[in-house]
Amino acid sequence: QVQLVESGGGLVQAGGSLRLSCAASGRAFSTNTMGWFRQAPGKERAIVAAIRWSGGRTYFAESVKGRFTISRDNAKNTVSLQMNSLKPEDTAVYYCAADTDGTVISASRYAYEYWGQGTQVTVSS
Repeated sequence: QVQLVESGGGLVQAGGSLRLSCAASGRAFSTNTMGWFRQAPGKERAIVAAIRWSGGRTYFAESVKGRFTISRDNAKNTVSLQMNSLKPEDTAVYYCAADTDGTVISASRYAYEYWGQGTQVTVSS
């Protein structure tokens, strides 16, 4: 079992920045691929970014490339999402997720077995 708790969401103006953090406990964190997903009202939950267990490989959705970065600290069991140049269309509930197959990065939500409760990010125009 893996327990995930997100923090760092909030309200920010367009062009601003936020940093989301996810604290993990339970099953060995360092072996998981970790992902951030988001879900806006009326839309499907979609991947934002992901990072493989070693941290050496990452994935970003096209819509956030160049604006968001993902990082992890396996010693502290945390994964972070730094979001810069935020846009109103980034408004959503953001979820941290863990895929116990840490050797690959999947963009599919169905590959991730464990999920946090989500944190709201609202970007005003």
